Amino acid sequence: QVQLVESGGGLVQPGGSLRLSCAASGSIFRINAMGWYRQAPGKQRELVAAVTSGGSRNYADSVKGRFTIDRDNAANTVYLQMNSLKPEDTAVYLCNADIQTRWGYPAQQHWGQGTQVTVSS
Repeated sequence: QVQLVESGGGLVQPGGSLRLSCAASGSIFRINAMGWYRQAPGKQRELVAAVTSGGSRNYADSVKGRFTIDRDNAANTVYLQMNSLKPEDTAVYLCNADIQTRWGYPAQQHWGQGTQVTVSS
């Protein structure tokens, strides 16, 4: 089994910063892309940022220049540094990873349980 465990959410004032972490553990052969999604009440889940195993990154237009995604392949961990936070960034942030558990088996999507980020004064 594979687990993704997120940490780092919380309450922050507008203009503040937070750093999210997501560690994958369990039966892992290879991790392909890792990323962060978010879902606000009444809205669809959206991709915030993703990074491939080779380090290629992509971001939602709404967070470009403010958020940075990084990964530590040795630790099977992905990070999301969020700066200049805005109230509209308030959402549950979910970690996602495309993981191959055994050689020759297809990779599957795995999700964390989510961490709440609230931006409010």
